[in-house]
Amino acid sequence: MKVEYLTQKNFNNREFKITYYGLQDNPQLLQKKRPLILVFPGGSFDHLSLREGEPVALAYAARGFNAAVVSYNLTTDPGKIYPDAALSGLKAISYFRKNSEKLGIDQDRITTIGFSAGGHVVSSMNVMAESEKWQAKYNFNHDQVAPNATILGYPLINIKDIGFPLPPDANQKMPTVKELLDTALGVTPDTPPTFIFQAVDDPVVLIDNTIEYITALRKKRVHFEAHLFNKGGHGFSLATPEVAMAGREPDSHLAHWFELSLEWLKDRKIYI
Repeated sequence: MKVEYLTQKNFNNREFKITYYGLQDNPQLLQKKRPLILVFPGGSFDHLSLREGEPVALAYAARGFNAAVVSYNLTTDPGKIYPDAALSGLKAISYFRKNSEKLGIDQDRITTIGFSAGGHVVSSMNVMAESEKWQAKYNFNHDQVAPNATILGYPLINIKDIGFPLPPDANQKMPTVKELLDTALGVTPDTPPTFIFQAVDDPVVLIDNTIEYITALRKKRVHFEAHLFNKGGHGFSLATPEVAMAGREPDSHLAHWFELSLEWLKDRKIYI
């Protein structure tokens, strides 16, 4: 595996970083080009969770994906979070699609996965990728930046449906555009097929977020699959021993989401 640390400029000319995990070329494999998964960790918009970054990227890499972790901007950075966090994610897709031949990536099998706040970034990316307004403002087109599938783990969808009050300084950096404040409002029939998982007892990102989003997907007839686990709280990542920490014990039942996501991606012809 080759690990690269990339610095890019998004569609608003703002710098962001990508950690890329490229699997070694092997001409003997039947699969000549690999799918790509772009990982957007959570972290309450003030940090990026290490448990939801590299471990997730490597888990998918072990199953034949090239992978990348996207470091989007945070409340600790200058300026507002949006639109730049989403614009960085869209630029990451554009970069890998543009360089797909060189990197051995199948440009038609690109998946985004976002956890918690990263789920809000990923769902915001989908809103902007499908919107002619945002396309015109930042000079990109749908086929350049839209993923082929999206996975959302305990995602923040509606910033008002969070289980605790945001600090005033963080609140001031949140989006004001309605479809970015609540990304379910930006779902269209062209929103990418979506896989969602969350624990019902999540005290941080309320389950209302997932319910609102899958309702929007259903109404727009977007293909989706949702798994609502009875318990598990928030921030369980892969729920495996490798990411266990105090208050976040391994849970073999929760950990099923990973294999379920692969089965779903296989059904979508993204995973072979």
